[in-house]
Amino acid sequence: MNMNNEWLTRTELLLGGKDLKKLSDANVLVVGLGGVGAYAAELICRAGVGRMTVIDGDNIETSNRNRQLLALKSTEAQSKAMLMSDRLKDINPNAEITAIHEFIRDDRMKEILSFHYDYVVDAIDSLSPKVYLIKISLDNGLRVVSSMGAGGKMDPSKARVSDIDDSYKCKLARTVRKRLHRLGITTGFKVVFSPEDVPDEAVLAIEGDEAKNKNSIVGTISYMPAIFGIYCASTVINDLIEKGG
Repeated sequence: MNMNNEWLTRTELLLGGKDLKKLSDANVLVVGLGGVGAYAAELICRAGVGRMTVIDGDNIETSNRNRQLLALKSTEAQSKAMLMSDRLKDINPNAEITAIHEFIRDDRMKEILSFHYDYVVDAIDSLSPKVYLIKISLDNGLRVVSSMGAGGKMDPSKARVSDIDDSYKCKLARTVRKRLHRLGITTGFKVVFSPEDVPDEAVLAIEGDEAKNKNSIVGTISYMPAIFGIYCASTVINDLIEKGG
């Protein structure tokens, strides 16, 4: 192994050189760098994926600190995309990292997804951009894993991966399915979800924010978004080396 890649010795011991090369040659897009997406991006990078694009238009807020990898007192008000880029480059200085500090939508999303990616990780919170990202990715023949709702969940053992058509007892997954059905999409991409019930007291109704398509805030424990991010990363890595289910 090249001395520059000595940090991947244990990964190569597990996977072998051929599969490690597949990861090194891969190009992965992660959209949304909050509680789920930042963990997914970091673990994909730590597995040795050589090219990544990370996208988020948000800056770190105080309320992010209970669950988000990038959220520290010292990083408040800083760009999630730029923080993620710096972190990934510090893990793998040889990686080619592109960071985009934008809320992507419409033609800009089409432009970004016109490039070749071996996998797309959707960790967007907002409904309309989420559905559009999935649709355009599938239209372009890109593999997708999409995170459904981690909020309100407490039991990590109930998290699972399935085709979107096989997801159940998840409010976000149900809404995404309905929107995609109207667009003629019923199957064809993986989701991370949990069928665990969300208690009513965990949901706080708020005035609708048209830009972000949210009308509620759901209480979230520290570890559940990380679990969803881990499942997203494992899906990408196993599929890239053709060991996925």
